[in-house]
Amino acid sequence: MATVRRFLRYLFTAAIAVVLLFEEWGWEPLAAGLARLARLPIWARVERRIAALPPWGALLVYFVPMLALLPVKMLALYLFARDHPAAGLSLLIAAKLAGTAILARLFILTQPALMQLAWFARWYPRWKTWKDRVMDEVRGSALWRAVRHFKRRAKARWQAIRRAWSAQPRDPL
Repeated sequence: MATVRRFLRYLFTAAIAVVLLFEEWGWEPLAAGLARLARLPIWARVERRIAALPPWGALLVYFVPMLALLPVKMLALYLFARDHPAAGLSLLIAAKLAGTAILARLFILTQPALMQLAWFARWYPRWKTWKDRVMDEVRGSALWRAVRHFKRRAKARWQAIRRAWSAQPRDPL
């Protein structure tokens, strides 16, 4: 029984690690990209109102977009089932990117209010600690190190190709 539990825990951790990796990769850059919209006066006003919400309002504003994306993700699954994998995958990726950008920005705006909710203030640090521990395990894995090594080598090769290309004399027409 302990072996089964250990296997299920490993399987769950591996599955959630994939989602966490995407979130880690996209959270800050996508939130920063969406924050650029705050240069627009109307968008800045909306963000100020969101940041000023009371705790339960902030919770509602944070979770509504998450629920609103559920039908889009269901449509992507429908497209997969109807043998349209490219359309389904494109829709799923677009929904994931948009959802991550929106939720990241909303979390930045609502976190102070959310931390006023006792249950959120108690569970968020636990979630963050667990997530950081999972990410440390992933980053310490042999696969992660191998992929990083491959990425460094590919980047170095690409830069060498670009240098060689730019050093070649151009033949004027």
